[in-house]
Amino acid sequence: MSDKNTKKRFTAVISSWRQIQLQNFTSWDKLASFLQWPEKDKEKVLKKAIFPLNLPFRLAQKAETNTLQDPILKQFLPSLEELSSPSNFSLDPVQDKNFQKAGSKLLHKYRGRALLVTTSACVMNCRFCFRKNFAYEELGKDFSKEIQIIQQDPSLKEIILSGGDPLSLSDASLEKLLQDLDNIPHIQRIRFHSRFPIGIPERIDASFLKILSSLQKQVVFILHVNHPKELDNDIYQAMKSLQKIGIPVLTQSVLLQGVNDSADTLQKLFEDLSDHGIIPYYLHQLDRVQGAAHFEVSEETGKQLMKELSTRISGYSLPRYVKEEPGKPSKTSISFL
Repeated sequence: MSDKNTKKRFTAVISSWRQIQLQNFTSWDKLASFLQWPEKDKEKVLKKAIFPLNLPFRLAQKAETNTLQDPILKQFLPSLEELSSPSNFSLDPVQDKNFQKAGSKLLHKYRGRALLVTTSACVMNCRFCFRKNFAYEELGKDFSKEIQIIQQDPSLKEIILSGGDPLSLSDASLEKLLQDLDNIPHIQRIRFHSRFPIGIPERIDASFLKILSSLQKQVVFILHVNHPKELDNDIYQAMKSLQKIGIPVLTQSVLLQGVNDSADTLQKLFEDLSDHGIIPYYLHQLDRVQGAAHFEVSEETGKQLMKELSTRISGYSLPRYVKEEPGKPSKTSISFL
């Protein structure tokens, strides 16, 4: 195939998932019309939210009409409940700023691994996002400074690509970053943290898979999913395409009031994932970011849920129940036995 034809095909692939992203709901009134909300429910919407509405069309299609109580919708709709500001909720609950290496996009919290904040862009805006107040605009667009820091620190064995969402980057940007990481001898693993395939599974396309297949380092993919309604066969097929090229797929979820705070819901989520060879990795206690207090489930309730789940499902389907405590050398496991 000629270079010209290859470039044309590559551009068409990029256009396809970018075009899908343009269908996202970013206007609450258009979403209200689409989901046929009664007038009384429209009064509960935070209409001028600083953190804007951003909901992929395919997820909106899965939400129930005529109600704001759908577990998908609740995760993304700006609500007047966000105006509640308990003193123990803050703008930076995990203290990202304290772990930035030399003012870069690299966060070094735990021994042997560091997290690279690749972009501010996400395919969807979760209302409980702990990094929604991160000062992305203060950081540069390229990763040369971060690559240099990583090269000079042989203690680092693993780099985590997060954001925002790393899959919001173009394939060209991702390929350059991944090749730079692949060329650092002491890096052994590259980990993706992404929610993108839940909204647009088409992002896991042939071009992206080709880039991953070219890497010498082990790639690990962590998918963020909170409710079984978010999943479908297109997403499973996208994850299977990663598995077929030797990439383990795991998940992380956040325990959320009114979304997944029941043993039945969590059991279905974790077993559905396991049925498709996807390993539930973490169930996170909510990070106390300002505006998300209405999502918090008490640790005591979380322990009860985990204890119940441990009697219902196989051990490999049961994630670790954890919370982040800034300054600790690892995630803190929450014991439930």
